[in-house]
Amino acid sequence: MSERVTALLAEGVEQRHHLGAQICVIRDGREILHTALGEARPGVAMTTEHLVHWFSAGKPIAAVALAQLWERGLCALDDPVALYIPEFAQHGKQAITLRHVLTHTGGFRSRVDLDWSDEPWQENIARVCAAKPERAWLPGGKAGYHIASGWYVLGEVIRRIDGRPFDQYAREEIAVPLGMDDTWFTLSQDRFRAYGDRLAPMFDTEGAKSAMLEFWCGESGASRLLPGASSRGPIRDLARFYSMLLDGGQVAGRRLLLPQTVEALVARHRTGLYDHTFGHLVDWGLGFIVNSGAYGLETVPYGYGRHASARTFGHGGHQSSTAFADPEFALIVALAVNGMPGRAVHHRRFLDLLSVLYEDLGLAEV
Repeated sequence: MSERVTALLAEGVEQRHHLGAQICVIRDGREILHTALGEARPGVAMTTEHLVHWFSAGKPIAAVALAQLWERGLCALDDPVALYIPEFAQHGKQAITLRHVLTHTGGFRSRVDLDWSDEPWQENIARVCAAKPERAWLPGGKAGYHIASGWYVLGEVIRRIDGRPFDQYAREEIAVPLGMDDTWFTLSQDRFRAYGDRLAPMFDTEGAKSAMLEFWCGESGASRLLPGASSRGPIRDLARFYSMLLDGGQVAGRRLLLPQTVEALVARHRTGLYDHTFGHLVDWGLGFIVNSGAYGLETVPYGYGRHASARTFGHGGHQSSTAFADPEFALIVALAVNGMPGRAVHHRRFLDLLSVLYEDLGLAEV
């Protein structure tokens, strides 16, 4: 079933939309496709062992981290953020809850969401807390994707409840227990150098010549924690994360969440709201995008192709990655490429590829 999928990925290399790609597909608990093609960087072949950037495709890990604390009775979904971060209440933000953050309905988008800051963690937390709420925004009643600010909030809430920085918590409580051995949220200088050519950089491929995205590829950027964007690892690790969710919170006998908690995370908590960041109707679970193809298969952002079932849940990463689980078909897909060719080209690239994947698996009428 892999011929048309890999052919489309290879075509993207030929068209210089990306240099290389990794894909992992699991069906009924069995890995049916796991391959890499093209180059990780000029002159270095992409392999399944390379660590690729996941960007926002890694956001659900923070949702699972918070859900673990929720299960333990250490927080509740409708707790105000200010209960854990008192300074967040500045400028009238005291009514914004953890549920609002997870569903992108809090209304505190700011400059933090528009620039990838190289500032230390606490300075970015201070910037988020100092942000004013958006005008005419009733928390929970209006939606707009918070690119970074919401995930700084979740990371800081986790830190203040548990005591560990988010990258340490996520590594120790999620990645390591799941066998995601090469998944990292920050890289120390020594670890960065030890991985060497196994780190696949990201490239801007929108212009005539591809350009490496320096912030994301150098030692300095790799050491910065951006809980909504700095995760990286082989794409098989992200597929393993979704295997845990599809199996009710466990994988290979290791339980991270109760089945009821998983169901709560991936249910539709935000339905039929226009997203003022994406400019499109999009439904949301708690940190997960629930299949919103009903609002326009050809146009919905971060979609899962033309044939995914209504219950499909996951998340995409900026012009480069996606990972999701489709419970109706017991299907898990994790995909990453290392080129950002512009929104329109990327949207078509993944829409066509995911649609072909379903067709080749016999899961769609064509």
